[in-house]
Amino acid sequence: MSIFSLNCKGKLLIVNKPMVMGIINCTPDSYFSDSRVDSLPDILAKAHQMVQDGAGILDLGGQSTRPGSKRIPASVEMERVVPAVRAVHVSYPDIIISVDTYYSSVAAAALEAGASIVNDVTGGSYDPEILEVAQQYRAPYVCTHLPGNLESITDAMQTNQVSAEVLRFFETKLDSLRKKGLNDIIIDPGFGFGKSVAQNYELLKSVAALKAIGAPLLIGISRKSMVYKPLNISSSEALSASSALHMYALERGVDILRVHDVKEATECITLYNLLQ
Repeated sequence: MSIFSLNCKGKLLIVNKPMVMGIINCTPDSYFSDSRVDSLPDILAKAHQMVQDGAGILDLGGQSTRPGSKRIPASVEMERVVPAVRAVHVSYPDIIISVDTYYSSVAAAALEAGASIVNDVTGGSYDPEILEVAQQYRAPYVCTHLPGNLESITDAMQTNQVSAEVLRFFETKLDSLRKKGLNDIIIDPGFGFGKSVAQNYELLKSVAALKAIGAPLLIGISRKSMVYKPLNISSSEALSASSALHMYALERGVDILRVHDVKEATECITLYNLLQ
């Protein structure tokens, strides 16, 4: 496994072994209902449990990007996520907090409140100023592959070589980001975003090729439709299958698992480490 060091607003995050990013959805409509929390006591309780279960990063978001979800303005997202970031940062000052947003204003406010990573599912295409915010605050930037735009997120890519397309995207995109002064970049292949179930699995089978990019590799497949649809189950029943795919991903060099279920993902990593 490669070793990466990320400057998180002056705090060094060393990625020298697989780690877990725990998802905290400050939303009423995320696709996995058990992940939704909308009060500060519940958010802090979930954060506490995730820290206890081994999360190295907590990813807080105030807007769902599930298929069919409605876009909300930055003002509403800010009301949901910034107080949550502040409360978690006060309670757990040593934990790395990521803000899941594509709005530059929300990213800036969350970074002021204690977040230190920007996780943007649009790769900077929705609000390009978010790249300047990440650079200004010296915050690592999670760059996600999203073909098209948020309105076409359910439309599968028109290609038979999705893995090659994703690799080309990151080769070009990271060069552009680095020219803008962003050096600490995490790449996310964007499972479920503009990709069919078959394309998601093609991408997962060849995800190790993305290691050639030379950046930490994050994947978010936890309880997604690519997991539960082939099994004819619901997202609430998809924990075991998600864990199986997490182990598969770890064997192919994935650095960060973005998950709803931190305990089980941490267990996967523990067993994976024993196999090394």
